[in-house]
This record gives sequence, C-alpha cells and structure tokens, in this order.
Amino acid sequence: QLQLVESGGGLVQPGGSLRLSCAASGFTLDYYALGWFRQAPGKEREGVSCITSSGGFANYADSVKGRFTVSRDNAKNTVYLQMNSLKPEDTAVYYCAAGVYCLDADYNYKYWGQGTQVTVSS
Repeated sequence: QLQLVESGGGLVQPGGSLRLSCAASGFTLDYYALGWFRQAPGKEREGVSCITSSGGFANYADSVKGRFTVSRDNAKNTVYLQMNSLKPEDTAVYYCAAGVYCLDADYNYKYWGQGTQVTVSS
C-alpha cells in the first residue's frame, strides 16, 4: 500500500491563504523529488512546483512565483505547499507526486495522490 494523500484544500476568498500537505504512506519521501500539480475543469494538468529530495532546490510555475512556497519535512514524511495571495484562477484540484527529479513530465513520477480541491471565490 504505497500512496500519497493530499489534504488542506478548501474554499478561500481571493487574497487568502491555504497550506496543502502531502503525506506519504508505505514508503519514505527521503529519496524522492516531490512535485505539485493542478488541474482545473476542462484544462490539462499543469506543474505548479517541485522540491528536490534534499529540499535544497525548488521551482515554481511563473503563475505562482512569489505567492506559493514548497517545503518538506522528511522526518514527518510530508511535503507542503503554502499558497498565499490566492486568485480565482488558482481554483483547481491539486495533486502531489513523488518522482526521480524535479521534471515537469508525467513519466518522471512514480506515485500520485488523489488530489484535493482548492476553490478561490468571493
């Protein structure tokens, strides 16, 4: 039973904040890069952010730079996505995925979570 479980999604007003968590079960995240993705209705899944296994490097999509921050706590086997200054266009199902590298390609990722809904609306 190897899986990732996202939590922390919900409804928030524009300008608000949420922190998403991605917890691994059945394996350790120590040796995996962790990517965050999102998918809005009718749109393709897009990469949001990624953090390396050591936490020494992270990248972000241009649309979220300066607003989102990814971090990890390997002792807790958990990765986080802090989302600030949320906009309606951030509304999507957010997924986490564990892979070999921080690479925006599906084949790079071995494990995927089921997603958590984030809705930004007034």
